[in-house]
Amino acid sequence: MAEVITMPRLSDTMTDGVVAQWHKKVGDTVVEGDLLAEIETDKATMEFESFQEGTLLYIGVEEGASAPVDSILAILGEKGEDIQSLLKGGGSPKLDEKPIEEKKAPENLAQIEVNESTDKESTVADGSDRVKISPLAKKIAEDKGLDLRSIQGSGDGGRIVRRDVEGLDSSSAGNKSVDHKSIAGQESYTEQNVSQMRKTIARRLSESKFSAPHFYLTIDIDMDKVWSERKALAEVTGAKVSFNDFVVKSCAMALRNHPYVNGSWLGDKLRFNNHVHIGVAVSVEEGLLVPVIRFADQKGLSTISSEVREMADKAKSKKLQPKDWEGNTFTISNLGMFGIEEFTAIINPPDSCILAVGAIRDEAVVKNGQVVPGKRMKVTLSCDHRIVDGVAGAQFLQEVKRNLENPLSMLL
Repeated sequence: MAEVITMPRLSDTMTDGVVAQWHKKVGDTVVEGDLLAEIETDKATMEFESFQEGTLLYIGVEEGASAPVDSILAILGEKGEDIQSLLKGGGSPKLDEKPIEEKKAPENLAQIEVNESTDKESTVADGSDRVKISPLAKKIAEDKGLDLRSIQGSGDGGRIVRRDVEGLDSSSAGNKSVDHKSIAGQESYTEQNVSQMRKTIARRLSESKFSAPHFYLTIDIDMDKVWSERKALAEVTGAKVSFNDFVVKSCAMALRNHPYVNGSWLGDKLRFNNHVHIGVAVSVEEGLLVPVIRFADQKGLSTISSEVREMADKAKSKKLQPKDWEGNTFTISNLGMFGIEEFTAIINPPDSCILAVGAIRDEAVVKNGQVVPGKRMKVTLSCDHRIVDGVAGAQFLQEVKRNLENPLSMLL
């Protein structure tokens, strides 16, 4: 008997999924455990295996298309089995479509022609230029802001396929979102579709900003000793520990003594976490991911450093799994590498606080009555006033400052 496979919920925040690639086509035999498809969630592209077996009779979501969680993704059954009753009662967004093998597209919708000016959604027409591109490659190109005319396709007939766009960035293949070529007296603009990740970022941060009453505390930290200790570590051990790794460790140690800052507002109760899981914000092309360093207070600087680098690499290559981004109790966002000296960040739910880290700057400071050169860094704590009061936030920052100004305490 035919069975419906629905769009799975692959993360706690997922509402829609995009089929990045099908690994089976209509008519193929599927056994339990076979890889059916790769599905892009709001945070990563994940492999989806079949829990059923049978013949693939119907594909409800084409490559590059999105569908809500629990809508019809595919139907498995016996070859030749009638599935119309399932389609009519299955809640699929495409209930009137016939199974894909009955359509006229000879390659199961693997190839389409896209008019370049339509694909860019630009008011400036590009004449008769036409580009052949697969739906998945088209979506990846849109998300990256690539100019399709500059990409050489390696598929049949010069068709642009996934491998042609995955390794490109806006600097190597043209960037439609920042290419402001204009003709005098002519108005123009470009647009691109919003990715699943960007939609989720917008929704979650809007909910956080408008539901959690934020207030902000900034403290200035002497980074002279961290600067010298980091240099000494590199020379003696070869360890590549970043300044942000020191910040992660200092916060992890402080969080053990400040349960409100390491807690969550749950509406009718407060949660105080006995463990310390620190989320480290990582910028990727589609937006922002926050992989989690678990039990950070129990780990040394070198371990934290290697885990942060590993997680950042996985985030940028879309290899993070739900266990990598779930469970944070506190979050750190660092823009210091871009020269930003001070900023405020929006709290990352379900945390009660997030720390915004600025650049280390050279500054004249007074020490022992003498004006000497020094290295200073500002950090700003965003607090949810429903659970964290001003004094609690200030005391936490004082301990973070003490840890960073006495980094040997973090090496013991």
